[in-house]
Amino acid sequence: MNLGRFLSRSAKYWPEQAAIIFRDRTFTFQQLDERSNRLANALLGLGAQKGDRVAVQAWNCPQLIEVECALYKAGLVKVALNARLSAAETQETIVNAQARIVLAGGQHIEVIEALRPQLEAVERFVAIEGEAAGFLGYEALLERASSTNPDVEMHASDLAVLHFTSGSTGKLKAAMQTVGNRMASLRKVVMGRMPAQPGDVLALAGPITHASGMFIQPFLSQGGTILLHDRFDPDSYLASLERHRAKAAFLVPTMINMLVKHPRIGAHDLSSLRYMSYGGAPIAPALVRDAWQAIGPVLSQGYGAGETTGGLVTLSVDDHRLAIEGGQEHLLASCGRPFGESQVLVVDEHGRELATGDVGEIVVAGPDVFAGYWREPELTAAALVNGRLHTGDLARADERGYLYIVDRKKEMIISGGFNVYPTEIEQVLYRHPAIYEACVIGVPDENWGEAIKAVVVLRDDRKASADELIEHCRGLLADFKKPRSIEFVSELPKNGNGKMSRKDVREQYWRGHERRVA
Repeated sequence: MNLGRFLSRSAKYWPEQAAIIFRDRTFTFQQLDERSNRLANALLGLGAQKGDRVAVQAWNCPQLIEVECALYKAGLVKVALNARLSAAETQETIVNAQARIVLAGGQHIEVIEALRPQLEAVERFVAIEGEAAGFLGYEALLERASSTNPDVEMHASDLAVLHFTSGSTGKLKAAMQTVGNRMASLRKVVMGRMPAQPGDVLALAGPITHASGMFIQPFLSQGGTILLHDRFDPDSYLASLERHRAKAAFLVPTMINMLVKHPRIGAHDLSSLRYMSYGGAPIAPALVRDAWQAIGPVLSQGYGAGETTGGLVTLSVDDHRLAIEGGQEHLLASCGRPFGESQVLVVDEHGRELATGDVGEIVVAGPDVFAGYWREPELTAAALVNGRLHTGDLARADERGYLYIVDRKKEMIISGGFNVYPTEIEQVLYRHPAIYEACVIGVPDENWGEAIKAVVVLRDDRKASADELIEHCRGLLADFKKPRSIEFVSELPKNGNGKMSRKDVREQYWRGHERRVA
């Protein structure tokens, strides 16, 4: 077993076909296969052995795809660092992963060079672009290495990826994704979420070190082409979709909003699109409807995490059509229905499956459930119980199997003895046409313990008062759930992955209080 064999097979079937398009450059399958073979052999030649961790930090570039393919072929473990990490976070991640080799993009060399005295376990540093003292040159390594695939034999239980994310406490933690997990991820994308034909083009503008990157290997294995952007710019993005006749795309809601608001979106021919998948953050139903009109009937949504090796629940294009055109708008509040091989259940505190409509925790069992948290046995034991992943997400399921996320366990507000779920209130706020983004939190209150507060961003072309929004909630929620106060801001804080940071919103209100809400 080796995931790198899929690329080599595609190179045999479609050698001259484009595997990657980046700016004005095209890399064929034959070139990608050969270059990743050379890199795999070069890393092994530097002393790396099967199971060793190799860290890489760079903005989106073709080399990131080459690195991933090479690490699979060599049996090495990918540690992909978010390009937006601070120097302290970069150091923490590399040290925690016990990486032996670090590859750095041109804009990250300076930071990593300054950290070298603290990175004692790292034996080799490689500059992907440019030159730096003490760094090996990426192209020079490839030039000297063999072009034969090392094809290291792997087992399903072997570690393939350390997927680092920040938890609610801000501490970085790494989900251990095995070769078997990654194989399961490939299968579910190919079989369900984003099937492709040879030559189909997938546009990726988000960081491929994280969610966007989960589609790369499945697409390449089908002979598809990755249309890679180093940053998201609506003008160039729309032009490239039209020019390259893109069939698929993955975006976060912020990007979709930028496209919908773009004054010239109607001037671009997007008729080639079949799927525009989104995920990673809540999205207002009004924005979904606007995007459906502006971009086309191509929207789909995914729910998943690093612990599930990507999405395992999807709200398909047909589901969106049913919601928007079929009069079942409530489906836009759902994250969809499970697909693929894993079992997804809503259970009570004793692990028993709940009846339709009851709120409980989502648990997952199956081949895409991760192996645990790297060097965190206590976290692993809490998350994996009797072979099931306890996600910490509270949800309910309807009679047709659609899942509705209610909230995170840790984000529940207790106000006057009642349990209140912020996401439930946010979804109601999103039904107001003026709301662009909303974050609901509990703030200190002498009488209630916590009072419910909504911090909102209005759409550019809309206005609303606090009283109007509270009255809107009053008609759709029990009285104890409606916000007691509304604050208007120009933007909500985001973490490095572009997700709203509820922790940062809440922090200012709890500063100085002895009792804190985790």
